[in-house]
Amino acid sequence: MKQYWSKVWAIVWKDLVSELRTKDILASVFVFALLIILVFSFAFDPASGNANLVAPGILWVAFSFAGVLGLNRSFILEKDGNCLEGLMLCPVDRDVIYIGKSLASLIFMLLAELIVLPIFSALLNLPLLLPQLLLVVVLATIGFVAVGTLFSAMSVNTRAREILLPILFFPIVSPVIIAAVKGSAVVLSGGSWSGLWPWLQMIIAFDIIFAVVSTLTFEHVLEG
Repeated sequence: MKQYWSKVWAIVWKDLVSELRTKDILASVFVFALLIILVFSFAFDPASGNANLVAPGILWVAFSFAGVLGLNRSFILEKDGNCLEGLMLCPVDRDVIYIGKSLASLIFMLLAELIVLPIFSALLNLPLLLPQLLLVVVLATIGFVAVGTLFSAMSVNTRAREILLPILFFPIVSPVIIAAVKGSAVVLSGGSWSGLWPWLQMIIAFDIIFAVVSTLTFEHVLEG
C-alpha cells in the first residue's frame, strides 16, 4: 500500500512542479472564475438585500466553468508535451494515474477557490468563509474533479476536445452542482446543519459512486 501511494504522489508531485513552472492551470482557473464573479457582481447590487439569494448560483457557475477549463488544460498539456504516452508506458496501474491526476487537479481547484472566495465575499458583502460553506465547496469539488478527470482523459484525443468535454461532462456532474448550490443557499440563509445535511448526503453519495466508477473505467478510457 505504501508503494502504491508513493507512485500516486509521484504523479501529483510531477503535476505540481510542472504547474509551478508554467502556472497555466491555476492561472486560467483563477482568472476565469474571477471574471465571472466580477461580471455578476456588477449585475446585482449587494445593498438590495437579495445578494444571499443569487450568490450560490453565481459562485458555482464560476467554479464549474473555471473548473472545466482547468481539467481540460491538465490533459491537453500532457498530450501536447508528449507526456501522456510516457505515463501510459510507466509500470504502474492505470488507477494510479487516475488518482494522481485527480488529486493534482483537486489541489489546483481548491487553491483557486480559496483565493476567489474572499474576493467574492468582499464584492457581495457576504460572509462566505464559513465552515459549513467550506465543507460544501470541498466535497462538491471532489466529486467535480472525480468525474472531470475521467471525461478530460476521454476527450483529449478528439479534435474538438475543448467543446466535447463540457458537452459530455455537465449532464453527468449536474447533480453535484445542484446539490452544492442548494447546500450553499442553506448556509447563506442561516440554515442549520439539519437543513444542510440532506444536500451533503447527496454530494457524498455522488463522490463515492463516481470516484469508484471512474477509477474502474479509467483504464479503458485512457487506452481507448
